[in-house]
Amino acid sequence: MNTAYITARTPVDVAREVEAQLISGCRRFVLSELDGGGMIDLERLGAARYAAGLQVEVGLEGQSSPAGVSVGTSAAAGTR
Repeated sequence: MNTAYITARTPVDVAREVEAQLISGCRRFVLSELDGGGMIDLERLGAARYAAGLQVEVGLEGQSSPAGVSVGTSAAAGTR
């Protein structure tokens, strides 16, 4: 599986870079971390996931989360 390392800083640029890499065959994307997993990284991650679609893996450098689970969600979310 081809992996692309995305270093773009803004969500718009991240989406453009992901779209370009999809065309060249990449199916896994790792975004460089800019602010320790904070809001900027989450916005960039969302843009990458939106641009990549459902059949592609997208993650943040240095973090692991199960496939299909967005960063920032927890198993306890939605339980009472």
